[in-house]
Amino acid sequence: MGSNPTGGTKGVVRLFKNRHVHPPELRIRARQQHLAGSTVAEVARRLRLPYPTVRGWCKHQVEPRRSSSELRCFRCRPEVKNQTDPSAYLYLLGLYLGDGHLVTSARVPVLRIACSSSWPGLIEACDVSMRQVLAAKVQRVQQPGCVSVQRSGKHWPCLLPQHGPGKKHERRIILADWQRDIVATHPGDFLRGLFHSDGCRFANRVTVRGKSYVYPRYMFVNESADIMALCQWSLDLLGIAWRMNRPNSLSVARRGAVAALDRHVGPKY
Repeated sequence: MGSNPTGGTKGVVRLFKNRHVHPPELRIRARQQHLAGSTVAEVARRLRLPYPTVRGWCKHQVEPRRSSSELRCFRCRPEVKNQTDPSAYLYLLGLYLGDGHLVTSARVPVLRIACSSSWPGLIEACDVSMRQVLAAKVQRVQQPGCVSVQRSGKHWPCLLPQHGPGKKHERRIILADWQRDIVATHPGDFLRGLFHSDGCRFANRVTVRGKSYVYPRYMFVNESADIMALCQWSLDLLGIAWRMNRPNSLSVARRGAVAALDRHVGPKY
């Protein structure tokens, strides 16, 4: 019997392990060169890779098994067919900046967003946005007074680069250039996430000269100056008037401004 050039079963296992190490772009380049007429040895020498690794790519063409999150991560695979809905992504980003936490100390990162039990519609909207962005399944964990909507995924850090140790208001929160481009195109969806997490819409009652008036008003409260600045910037993009009534509190109270914000945010339920 002839000898196995890959070194028997162990050699085959080694080939599959090697294919998990290198990026897919390198495998594609090796195959393209081989199909163009180069020998496996020439490709391996040119790319400075082990001959068995390149031979496995060019001869067997077995793709490594990918996680569902990798297949859907538009930052890692721009050619992915199931592109993330920008509206869903920005809504989830707004929720994350308000009441979210990305745990990266675990073997697989876990995104958790705390939603008040008083707002079942918010819980459902958060669940839906997670599924639309990256998660195949979502867990809802009941906590005292709130529901933690969560899901693990290796590629959450790719989509939420604002994660880091410590509280958000104690560190810088800066959007990446690609995130700012998306917000600039869909600022209303980002504001919806921000206001649904750390904001509210309510009936404001005032008394002037003995006469009572009731009018709708939006409030957004956040201790992070960076997150507050992002909210202000997004409101400016939509031409919605706002003012700071406290250092950590933003108010939208003018009739036209409230009506404009209603079209993008609306009350929680």
